[in-house]
Amino acid sequence: MKNKEIQALSEQDLDVKIKEEKAALYKLGLNHAVSPIDNPTSIRNNRRLIAKLTTELNKRKASKK
Repeated sequence: MKNKEIQALSEQDLDVKIKEEKAALYKLGLNHAVSPIDNPTSIRNNRRLIAKLTTELNKRKASKK
């Protein structure tokens, strides 16, 4: 997901997307623990996406204060 796409999301959409990505990361981690997944960089990419989404959400909340 690109930064422009992230910035276009509303705060509620960001919150929902963060929860979805955290659930997906949890599943990836479990699957990787049981048997190695084909593309282990997807775990890193997922963590980075969560960080981008969280940063954007925190930036918006800070600008409201």
